[in-house]
Amino acid sequence: MEQTAREVFATFGFGEIRPPVFEPTDLFARAVGGETDIVSKEMYSFEDRDETSVSLRPEATASVCRAYIEHGMQQLPPPVKLYYLGPMFRRERPQKGRYRQFYQIGAEALGGTDAPGIDAEVIEMVMLFFARLDLEGVQLEINSIGHGAPECRRGYVEKLKAALEKVKDKLGEDSRRRIETNPLRVLDSKLESEQAIISGLPRIGDHLCDECAKHYAEVKRQLELRGVAFKENWRLVRGLDYYMRTTFEITAKGLGSQNAVCGGGRYDGLVELLGGPPTKGIGFAIGEDRLILSLQEAGKGGIAQRRDVYIAWLGEKAQPAAIDVAQKLRKAGFRVELPPTEQKFGKALGQADKLGSRYALILGEDEVASGQWTLKTLADGSQQKYSEATLLEFLSKQKQLSS
Repeated sequence: MEQTAREVFATFGFGEIRPPVFEPTDLFARAVGGETDIVSKEMYSFEDRDETSVSLRPEATASVCRAYIEHGMQQLPPPVKLYYLGPMFRRERPQKGRYRQFYQIGAEALGGTDAPGIDAEVIEMVMLFFARLDLEGVQLEINSIGHGAPECRRGYVEKLKAALEKVKDKLGEDSRRRIETNPLRVLDSKLESEQAIISGLPRIGDHLCDECAKHYAEVKRQLELRGVAFKENWRLVRGLDYYMRTTFEITAKGLGSQNAVCGGGRYDGLVELLGGPPTKGIGFAIGEDRLILSLQEAGKGGIAQRRDVYIAWLGEKAQPAAIDVAQKLRKAGFRVELPPTEQKFGKALGQADKLGSRYALILGEDEVASGQWTLKTLADGSQQKYSEATLLEFLSKQKQLSS
C-alpha cells in the first residue's frame, strides 16, 4: 500500500519528507488549536529535561509546515510538494480502525497561488491512489468553509452559534461544549439524536463571500474536468482550526459509521501562523489502519510474500554452492529462500510449497560434483537439470515472460 502511494505521488511531482515524532507542544497548540479535542484531550505530552513541553505528534501537517519554514523551502519553486508516511499518536478510546498509535499517509502542497486547480489536482491524486488499490465503495465529499473574514466564515459562525444556543438543551454534552469552543464541530456530530436538529441549522454555503463562492465553484469545475466524481456535503467542516475554503473527505466500504479513510483541505494561513511568510497550502491525510481494514473486508488484504526460488541444499559440501547461487539470484532481482541448516528432502519441498515458491532448486553433493543442478517446478512437479550458467539464463527468461 505504501509503495503504491510512493509510485502514484511521484507521478504528480511529490517527494518524501520525514518529520520527527516529537515536536514542541506549542507547535500543535498554535497550529491545530488549543481548544480542539486533539490538543485539549488527546495529545501525549511530556516535560523534557529542560522543563519545556514536548508531544508525540497527533498529525503531521504542522510538522511539515514547521520544517518548510525552518529549512527555507519557500526559496524552492512553488508549489513545494511533499508527502509523508508514519505513526501518529492520540489518546482516545481504541476501537475498530482507531488506535492510540495509528498510521497515516499524507501529502502537502505549499506555496504558489490558491488556484482551484491545485485543490483539484491534490484530490485527483488521492483518488487515483485509491483506484490503484482497487478500493471499493469510494465516495468523495467536498465543501467550502470560506475564510475568516466577518463577511464570510466568521459571520456564519456567529449565526450558527446563535442558532445552537436556542437548541442547546436538546444537544449532548460534547456538542454543548463545542458551542463555546468550536461551533463548526457540532456539524460533525454522529449522534443519532442530534441529526434532526443539525439539519435545521444555517448552512455555510449560504454565507460564503463572493470570492470564496467563486473559488468553490471553480474547484467543482476543475474536478469535473478531471473526471473526478464528488458529492457536496454542507456539514463537512473538518476538525482542525487551520482549515479554510476547500475541505474534503473520502469514505469507503467495510468500516461502519466511522467510514472515513481520508480527510483534507486548504490551510492558507497556517505557515504564517507558525512564523513563516504568507503561504498558500492544501493537503490531506489517509488513515492507513482504516484503509487496510476496508481492503481486508473486500478480501484484498494479506498478500503473501512469495518466493521465486527455494534452494534445497543437501549435504555439507553443497552449502557453499547454495550460498553462491543465492547471492547471484538475489543480485538479479529474484526472491530467494535459503534455509540456514540442511533439511531432509521432503521437509525442504514442503517448506518451499508453504512459502509459495515457484521453483525448488535441489542442490545435493552429487549435483555439485557433476555441475548439473535440478530445478523443480512446484506447480506441476516437473523437473529439469541445468548447469549454473543455463539455470540463471532460464530463470531470467521466465522472469521476463512473467513480467
